[in-house]
Amino acid sequence: MFSVTVRDHIMVAHSFRGEVFGPAQKLHGATFVVDATFKRPELDDDNIVVDIGLALQELGAICKGLSYKNLDDDTDFTGINTSTEFLAKVIADRLAAKAADGGLGAGAGGLTGIAVTLHESHIAWASYERDL
Repeated sequence: MFSVTVRDHIMVAHSFRGEVFGPAQKLHGATFVVDATFKRPELDDDNIVVDIGLALQELGAICKGLSYKNLDDDTDFTGINTSTEFLAKVIADRLAAKAADGGLGAGAGGLTGIAVTLHESHIAWASYERDL
C-alpha cells in the first residue's frame, strides 16, 4: 500500500457537554496539527498516489473553513461535541467528497482510503480512517 501525507492546522474554539469533559465543558480554544494521508495499492500512470499540490490545496481550504471559528456557533455542528475524533472524521469526509468530485485530480480515482490525524499536542492525537 502506498501513501502520501500532507499537513495543515486548524485553530478553533468550542465547548463540550458532559461531565466526562471536566473543565473542557467551558468554552476553550484548541489548535490542531492536521495530517491527511491518502492511500492506494498501486501508483497511478504518473507513479504518484495523489497530486500533492491539489491535496495541500483542498486540505488547506477545509482547514480554513474551520479555523478561527467558535464551532459551537456553526450550524453544521449544532448539538454535537466537536471532539478531536469527530473533527478528524469531518475533515476525512470532506476530503473524500473532494476526491469524488475531481478536486484531487483525475488520478485520485484510484485512491482506496484516507486517514486524518489531528494532533492536539506532542502527547495526544486522534485519527479517523475511511475507505473510498
